[in-house]
Amino acid sequence: MTKILKIRTGSKYEEHGSYSRVVAVGDTIYVSNTAGRNPDTQQIPEDITEQTLQVFANIERALAAAGATLADVVFSRVFIQNPADTMAVMTVVGQKFRGINPATTITCPPLGSDIYKVELEMTAHRGASQAETETITL
Repeated sequence: MTKILKIRTGSKYEEHGSYSRVVAVGDTIYVSNTAGRNPDTQQIPEDITEQTLQVFANIERALAAAGATLADVVFSRVFIQNPADTMAVMTVVGQKFRGINPATTITCPPLGSDIYKVELEMTAHRGASQAETETITL
């Protein structure tokens, strides 16, 4: 029987919306849309680059709790509040995913609050970082 692991961070938003930060079904790991709120200080950096780095720190922490790393990410969705911030956000995304190269969607919809400049959602597969990989360039 498949094991389902649900990881919650204690966020008031998770409680209110009745969701988990991570749900792992077998080796497939789904990471909920994640903002750049520092879990220790509850602060959200104003600077777009710092906010994006905090988003990644939050996701890396959640993935680690599920026994995975960014290297196991196979798909990401990047939500950017202001299209003018796209280059700054994607510079961080590019640095974090260099050599991993997951499939990625980038969009600029309104987010839940103006304080959130960027949010990311990811799908990972435990062990993807160790899998034989072939890259085809079209």
